[in-house]
Amino acid sequence: MSGKTDISWMIGGPQGSGVDSSATLFSRAMTAAGYWIFGKREYHSNIKGKHSYFQVRVKNEPVLSNVDPVHLLATFESTTAEIHAHEIVDGGALIYDPKVTKPEELEMSKSVVLFPLNYDELIQQMADETGQHVTKLAIMKNVISVAASLALLGVDLSAIEDALKGLFTGRRAKLVQSNVQVAKKAYDAIMQVAGWDTFAFKMAAPTNPPAKGSRLVINGAASCGLGKLKAGCRFQTYYSITPAVDECIFLEEHPEFGTVVFQAEDELAAVNMAISAGTTGIRASTSTSGPGFCLMAEGLGWAGISEVPVVVFDYQRGGPSTGLPTRNEQGDLLFAIFGGHSDVPKIVISPGDMHEAFEDSFNAFNFADRYQTLVVVLPEKQLANSTQSIVPFDDKALKIDRGQIVEADKDYREGDVERGIQKYPRYQVTESGVSPRPLPGTPGKIFWMTGDEHTEFGHITEKPEIRMAQHEKRMRKLDLAAKEIPLDLQYKLYGPENADLTIVSWGANKGPILDGMKVLSSEHKLTVNFLHIRLMCPFPADGVAKILKNAKRVLTMESNFSGQLAQLITMRTGIQIPHQVVKYTGRPISETEVVAASLKVHQEKTERVVLTYGH
Repeated sequence: MSGKTDISWMIGGPQGSGVDSSATLFSRAMTAAGYWIFGKREYHSNIKGKHSYFQVRVKNEPVLSNVDPVHLLATFESTTAEIHAHEIVDGGALIYDPKVTKPEELEMSKSVVLFPLNYDELIQQMADETGQHVTKLAIMKNVISVAASLALLGVDLSAIEDALKGLFTGRRAKLVQSNVQVAKKAYDAIMQVAGWDTFAFKMAAPTNPPAKGSRLVINGAASCGLGKLKAGCRFQTYYSITPAVDECIFLEEHPEFGTVVFQAEDELAAVNMAISAGTTGIRASTSTSGPGFCLMAEGLGWAGISEVPVVVFDYQRGGPSTGLPTRNEQGDLLFAIFGGHSDVPKIVISPGDMHEAFEDSFNAFNFADRYQTLVVVLPEKQLANSTQSIVPFDDKALKIDRGQIVEADKDYREGDVERGIQKYPRYQVTESGVSPRPLPGTPGKIFWMTGDEHTEFGHITEKPEIRMAQHEKRMRKLDLAAKEIPLDLQYKLYGPENADLTIVSWGANKGPILDGMKVLSSEHKLTVNFLHIRLMCPFPADGVAKILKNAKRVLTMESNFSGQLAQLITMRTGIQIPHQVVKYTGRPISETEVVAASLKVHQEKTERVVLTYGH
């Protein structure tokens, strides 16, 4: 049997039962075995009890997205099988506990191969051998599920041992031996079940096994956090809100980098504290999600008129209001650009994958300092909670740029303040829109800060000519940014220049679209290219318009109801996109859906396709 090069594995269970731990162990084990993985995490907005699941795709080459079908479903309770059994493909497998799951009651293909596994018996054996009580060992059901899955997929048991050694370090290293012990019992138990050796979805041997340390298993929240640390962010505020809290917890777990992480009493305090830190010259940020971002609008307006560099991460989730707290959406784009009182110069960027999340997080602080303005970064839940094996980040070219910071006067003397010669035109009108910035307390450089319109020195004024000069100066920063930000950080066209179908999208849809393009080309002989837009404000109107005007048939693909990117393109270019593919169930778009929707638009000329797959 040659083996498969692309399979989808799923595990599920009650919230709080260790499903995430199982998926992490499986992902690391398959990566250690030489494969590439992409994991999708779905969970309810409660702490314990309700059903959650994790789907991991394994390939013999880099993989960027999930697919809808399931080849192997592993479960130690009944609900997961009841909900997901119908997703198992013909010839796929179900690993289950016969004490709680009755396969004959499930809705699934009759060709699914059943692999009963007595979890309690294996845990009892461990209790007898170690002298520990069975209740303390119940968490080992996760290791049992993963080890059984590896056996069925034909992956050597040593992979799980390597993964466990990476997870259990320091004081917890003593746990490795007992977990390997129970893993071996589960591995051997599956090999005794009829059909093990002929299972149709065994993995082919990895074609290019990695050298040790050459692959990184990471999620989007951690990628953003690492970008912040690389940028020298030293003050991070937040109010606990999903899914932004995952990034904040990551930063809290790494105090060795010197970043102060402060959990505020609400989002108003969080944003104002970050702005206050930004006024002093500290690289500061705050992370939130849609509802919290809305509350920050007034504070961000103050930062805009006072020209304070500050970075805000809005991890988008389903809305409006509390909406779907733990589900995916791309519904904050237009608010991020236009939300707030009057015209506030903002740079808005949206990363599409782990590498972009790291790079954009780093660049956000350079942009904030260089243009002395607010920068909004728009990851979504799909990116934050996805797990992927990647080539480690290349940070050699990333250099910190603090912009135009004014130093102290060399001939400064005590007493000059009384003579009035310390005053400094902090908001000097310049052709670029950027004024040289002294940090508060710089000797010889006194200025005022206010939320009102002001003169070059910061004094409040309502004179029309000064208002116009200052307002125009602030907004000119966006023109400068549009010229200076490299084009590859603004947008990129993937695929051939001329194609039958052009897909336009943003954010974490990048992965499933790129994976889907390969299927459309190889299996359906459809030529597709993909315009991935990364810089939302200032919008790269000329470059986008040039590509779209040369396209044969164009569709936008977004995870929101109204097609916000399509609206933005029309606003900035005057071009109306004739076809829209949208999804607003709170679940991410899959490769499977990209292929099906693209074919529907191409073959049937459908104007609006609504995607609905997922639990």
